[in-house]
Amino acid sequence: MNRSLLALAALLLGTATALAEVPRVVATIKPIHALVAGVMGDLGQPTLIVKGAVSPHTYSLRPSEAGAIEAADIVFWTGHGMEVFLEDSLSTLAPNATSVELSEAPGIELLPVREGGMFETHAHEGEEGHEEGHEEGHDDHAHEGHDHGDAHEEMDMHVFLDPDNAKAMVAQIEAVLAAADPENAPTYAANAAAQTAALTALASDLETRLAPVRSKPFVVFHDAYQYFARRFDLNVAGSITVNPESMPGADRIAEVREKLKTLETACVFAEPQFDPRIVDVLIEGTSAGKGELDPEGANLAEGPALYPALLTAMADSIATCLGR
Repeated sequence: MNRSLLALAALLLGTATALAEVPRVVATIKPIHALVAGVMGDLGQPTLIVKGAVSPHTYSLRPSEAGAIEAADIVFWTGHGMEVFLEDSLSTLAPNATSVELSEAPGIELLPVREGGMFETHAHEGEEGHEEGHEEGHDDHAHEGHDHGDAHEEMDMHVFLDPDNAKAMVAQIEAVLAAADPENAPTYAANAAAQTAALTALASDLETRLAPVRSKPFVVFHDAYQYFARRFDLNVAGSITVNPESMPGADRIAEVREKLKTLETACVFAEPQFDPRIVDVLIEGTSAGKGELDPEGANLAEGPALYPALLTAMADSIATCLGR
C-alpha cells in the first residue's frame, strides 16, 4: 500500500474513532431534545423518545424506545413530575448512563404545582385591585436561584417554557457533554454560546409581541404555563383541569364558566394532545374566545429550531386571541 493510501486509511480510522467517542444521547421530550440538539450541533443527533402529538404525562415506552435508552451514554430529561413513564424505569433500563434532570440545572427557578381551578388575576400598571380567586397568592411564587421549595411540595416541571430557564439548561447540557467528550468541548461551548444569544433575542422579541395583551386574563387547559406567564407578565386566570390525565368534573366546569362570565376579555386555550370539545362547552354563552396552546411542540418538527418555534407559536396564539 502506497503512502497516500496509508494516509487516507489513517484519516478514515481517526475520523471513525472521533465519531465513536461522541456520546450516545437520548432526550425525552421535544423542547429538551431541541436544546440538546442545538448544543450537539453537527457532532451528533440525540434520540428523541416522545414524538408527535403525545403527552409525556400519559406516555408509555415502546420496546424500540426502551432499547434506545438502554444504549444511551447520557439521558437528558426534565425531571420527576413530567416524564412519568421514565421515573421508575430509568435506573433499570440505563443503570450506567448519566441521567441529567435539567430541572436541577444551576440557576433554574422552580415554582410549586398549583392546585388548578381559578387563580388570582393580577393588576397591571393603570389597573386597580385584584380579582379574588381560589388560589390566592400563587402567582407571586418566585424563587431565587436553585430553589426546590419544601421537600414535600411538588414542583412544576414545565420549566423549559421560560427562556431564561432554557439558558440555564443549555449551560448544563454543555457541561455534561464536554465532560463526557472533552475533545469536542470547544464545539459544544461555541454551540451553547450561540444558542444562549439566540434565546436572549427570542425573549426580547416575545416581550414586544406580548406587551399589548399583558393585562388581559385567559384560561388554559392545564396549568403548564406559569413559567411562560411569569416571564412575560401575562395574566393566567386559571386552568380547566388539575391533572391532564383526568378530565374535569361538572363542578370544575361550572366554576370556570362562572369566572369567564365575570371577565371583560378572555380566551380559553385547548391543547393538541387532548380533546378540545370541552373548551366549546366552557365558552358557550360567554364572551370568551377560543385558541390553542401547545406546551411541548406536539405538531412541530423535531430539531434545534423547535424551541424558538414553540415559544413563538405560543406567543402568537395568545396575542391573536387576546388582541381580537
